[in-house]
Amino acid sequence: MIEKDKRYIYTLAFFYSMMIIFVVSIPAFFYIKVEMNSYKQSKMQNLDHYAYGIEKSIYDFSHTKGHIFHFPRSLFYDASLYDTTGKRIFTTKVEPFDANKQQISKKITLSANRLQAGYIIISQTFSYRVIYTKAFIAALFLGAVVFFMTLFFIKISLRPLERVNRYLNTFFNDAMHELKTPLGVMQLNLEILRSKEESKVLRRLFNSMQSMILIYEDIEYHIKHTHVQYRLEKIDFSHFLFERVAVFRDLAQVKDITIEEDIFPDISYMINRIELQRIIDNTLSNAIKYSPKNTKVSVCLKQEEKKITLTIKDQGVGIKDTKKIFQRYKREDTIQGGFGIGLSIVKHICDKNHIDINVTTSEQKGSTFTYHIYK
Repeated sequence: MIEKDKRYIYTLAFFYSMMIIFVVSIPAFFYIKVEMNSYKQSKMQNLDHYAYGIEKSIYDFSHTKGHIFHFPRSLFYDASLYDTTGKRIFTTKVEPFDANKQQISKKITLSANRLQAGYIIISQTFSYRVIYTKAFIAALFLGAVVFFMTLFFIKISLRPLERVNRYLNTFFNDAMHELKTPLGVMQLNLEILRSKEESKVLRRLFNSMQSMILIYEDIEYHIKHTHVQYRLEKIDFSHFLFERVAVFRDLAQVKDITIEEDIFPDISYMINRIELQRIIDNTLSNAIKYSPKNTKVSVCLKQEEKKITLTIKDQGVGIKDTKKIFQRYKREDTIQGGFGIGLSIVKHICDKNHIDINVTTSEQKGSTFTYHIYK
């Protein structure tokens, strides 16, 4: 499985997990609200119990003859004793109130007592951090469980497809290998025949052979580029472009299309030869394929400082949507044939080698493909 497919599976599992967590979070929200109310009620009950203990201690002291009242203290509660005028007599509160925490309090009005206290206020600060922490841990656990289960089931369900994909890859690799030899033999024999005799039939056969080789090379690159490393090499761009234009000149002559060259000499560039050929061949073949008879195709190569510019211009029918032509299996004209992978391969190679593509077009006037290559 290629890295792109793996990323897709992990992304799918992640978003599915997030969707499950979102759905579960709706009832979980209300459950947390109930849990918070229950937690607060439990705190109130404990506070009431502590308040009752203080009140009882005050009344018990009032019925005794002791001189010292031992105020019941707690590490969890704050208590303040006030007289009938509202003046504070005694408090156990040391730390100031924390606004980030919740607070509950209870005021108890006292009957006549020896302390001359009118009322008492008991309070407690607390937070819902425990509940939030539990909810967060539960959400993480649920998300992890859903994510790995989703990942597991997706991989299990994809195993038959992976087997089929391996079989298809093996089949295509074997088929391409078997096709390469007869195509080479046919091309060689046609070149020998053309060197001895020139005719329209041989030219058409040779051009058809060139078209087959172009399609073969596109499919071969499409199959191999994910697992074959195409190493960079210094190429005489000018000479290489002259050679590729010469190959397509016969194909252009069938439609009475003239290829005009404006190629600056001695321009070199570091790129893989196969990948450069795919850019040139696909652009040139499309320019010829979609141009009517008796038109021109211009090929221009120039260099300005550290920028190389390759321009291939035709006088064809133009392109309706330049954004879609680089998508795999997209074709402007299905009547012309082809698999629609040529320009997607070009886009892949250009992105890989940091080559900028600019396409300008005008319907029924032609299109211009410009490649900006920075050395």
